[in-house]
Amino acid sequence: MKKIVLIEPKSPQRHVFSRWKLPRLGLTMLGTQLKRAGYDVKIYAEEVAPVDFDAFFAADLIGLSTITSTAPRAYEFARAAQRAGIPVVMGGPHVTFLPDEALQHCDYVIRGEADDLIVDFVRALETRQGLETFPSLSYRAGDRVVHNPSQEKCPNFEALPAPDFSLVHGYDLSRGAGNTVPVQTSRGCPFNCTFCSVTKMFGRDYRFRSTETVMAELRSYRNRYVFFYDDNFTANRPRAKELMRAMIHERLNIKWSAQVRCDAAADPELMDLMSQSGCYYVYTGLESVSPEVLKHYNKRQSVEQMEAAIRTFHDHRIRIHGMFIFGGDHDTSQSFRQTVSFARKNHIESCQFMILTPLPGTPLFEQLQEEGRLLSRDWSLYDAHHVVFEPKNMSTLELQVETLRAFCSFYSLGPALRRLFKFDWFSLAIKLWGRHAARECRRRLTDYVEVTRQWAHKTGRKVELRASKVGEDIKIAAARFDLEGLRRRREERGL
Repeated sequence: MKKIVLIEPKSPQRHVFSRWKLPRLGLTMLGTQLKRAGYDVKIYAEEVAPVDFDAFFAADLIGLSTITSTAPRAYEFARAAQRAGIPVVMGGPHVTFLPDEALQHCDYVIRGEADDLIVDFVRALETRQGLETFPSLSYRAGDRVVHNPSQEKCPNFEALPAPDFSLVHGYDLSRGAGNTVPVQTSRGCPFNCTFCSVTKMFGRDYRFRSTETVMAELRSYRNRYVFFYDDNFTANRPRAKELMRAMIHERLNIKWSAQVRCDAAADPELMDLMSQSGCYYVYTGLESVSPEVLKHYNKRQSVEQMEAAIRTFHDHRIRIHGMFIFGGDHDTSQSFRQTVSFARKNHIESCQFMILTPLPGTPLFEQLQEEGRLLSRDWSLYDAHHVVFEPKNMSTLELQVETLRAFCSFYSLGPALRRLFKFDWFSLAIKLWGRHAARECRRRLTDYVEVTRQWAHKTGRKVELRASKVGEDIKIAAARFDLEGLRRRREERGL
């Protein structure tokens, strides 16, 4: 078993980050370790470049990583591989929380973090020994499904190698400073928002790599843009300050962005270090301008803290991408207009208006499932752009349409022109791109809004809402291959 193909399926529709084609780091780190162990590894992140199906059907093992919205497409890949007699292992948040579902389409699921398990798993698969005791593994044994006990979160996060991006097909780091490089310095989050699956997937224990380990990786990216993939980059402030001091001392000339909470702005020393070390953009989960909604989400921040944080970030010349969520049980129709007004009044450079989405593994999913408020299990709709549950204080149609209207209103032409008059070319480009994305989103969601409209006028119980079909290209590619002959040849080779 030498040829291994790892795939990160694309999202079913374009989303707010589609313009920045970055691979997630999970598969890249797994692939790096497999390569070091002597395996021939190819990684395909569909957001970056399409899958080479010749390589796909020549593989000895297919690995798939999926979030909830990409699960249907991942399952299509898995079924195509199984028909060709190629074993399939899946991982990622969605299948971690729904392994029984995943095993209807694949052979194995590694639940949780697989960084320190992947090489041993492949070797166990080669020898057919030890799978029955392999930690965090789910698989079928005859007619029954077996879930081996879970291991602790990756016990030696510090020892993980820097990702080898040369393994990712189509991702070229030689294209200059305009190409953003993803870097992960920590895992976990000490907070526990009700709609977020991070804490259940990675834990509330905040684990981070040492400053020297991170710096060894960052030295390769001088004069570039870096996006820190951490869920909460400044959760441990002493550690964050130490890293930023090292970046300043070595004069890496890196421009970086990261996800941070508003409370980071309350620390003047931290803010000065962020500015001096090259921070130019922060992605901040503001979520709502309603105190009741913030409390319901267990967000542990106030609207006043949000406004103060925005001012502080701007005072340090750091731009803000504000992330808001519509559809909480305390939201009303007035919430949409109040949120857009808040974002404009505080001059937030870019915004993401998402529909509350009950992802498996979150307290929100469990609550809505128990209350019978889930409208669909078509996971391709679980992308924060579609209503998939019954809101409490508004109709499904109102939530769907008003979220889209807020998106279009924020990215209207007026705010873009104001950036032009201030000669803020960077923000102008973002506003114009957002305007283009908003118009495209409005066009793309027209059919779904109509389905929602029809459902809203029905008097009966729930109907299943469904998105467009996925995986047609996978089926077409599979048809090009002599799958029976491929399976026969694999059996002759003992695979």
